[in-house]
Amino acid sequence: MRFAIFGNTYQAQKAFHTRTLLKALESRDAEIFIARDFYEFLVSELKLNIKATGLFDENNFDADMVICIGGDGTFLKAANRVGRKGIPILGINTGRLGFLADVSPEEIESTIDDIYQQHYTIEEKSVIQLVCEDNKILQTSPYALNEIAVLKRDSSSMITIHTSINGENLITYQADGLILATPTGSTAYSLSVGGPILVPQLNAITITPVAPHSLNVRPVVIRDDWEITLDIESRNHSFLVAIDGRNETLKDSNILTIRKADYMIKVVKRADQSFFKTLRGKMMWGIDSRDAMHCVSTE
Repeated sequence: MRFAIFGNTYQAQKAFHTRTLLKALESRDAEIFIARDFYEFLVSELKLNIKATGLFDENNFDADMVICIGGDGTFLKAANRVGRKGIPILGINTGRLGFLADVSPEEIESTIDDIYQQHYTIEEKSVIQLVCEDNKILQTSPYALNEIAVLKRDSSSMITIHTSINGENLITYQADGLILATPTGSTAYSLSVGGPILVPQLNAITITPVAPHSLNVRPVVIRDDWEITLDIESRNHSFLVAIDGRNETLKDSNILTIRKADYMIKVVKRADQSFFKTLRGKMMWGIDSRDAMHCVSTE
């Protein structure tokens, strides 16, 4: 099999388990192609002697599977570079929570075994796209696997976000920002500001305000084939747009449109994984801390 490897290039400890991954792949005579920035990081920071089939830059790669090692941020960057290639992505989590990169370092060997035995599933994740009136204005990729957020730039004044769905007025938000999230992103930034959790199989987008001025404003869930239009006003005539964490400053004269992209991202899941199992394991879903305290006190 041919693998393309991405990884965290900022923290050496998060890349340490790459050694285990590479040994597991080498033992199976895999073709190993590594992102050049990650390769240089491994050689300079970890002093690894790496035997790679080849290196690649940006989106210039092809593979049977992509493996990224790091946290969910690393996974999102890899997904952006995979784009429309349709290559399934496996995430090895050396970060904190790990909803997307959900294979633990201790599971690397067994997971590679499962891949070669075809004992895994692939989930297709929807992607959303940001379109500006001036298509040349965005400096980064307009596609998001998790969320697109518009946010105020300063610490004092809110922004005004005139929001329409399929051309019909929804509401004008007075808030610190607005998050539009896919089901994949519903457990990320959106959840932290009170948005709902969506199961991966839903064809939906959540619209969640950040610190709204009105207490009766609540998150809304809509179909993902509907089009959202945002007309934003701010005191300093600019605002931030964050696309899976890639930030840009835009002028408030720009009308933004968010719609479902014309491709999906394929995510590799181990056969024994499920969304609800991940919720329970990663978020302590349904765990009563009083029970844990009682167990400690009686031992």
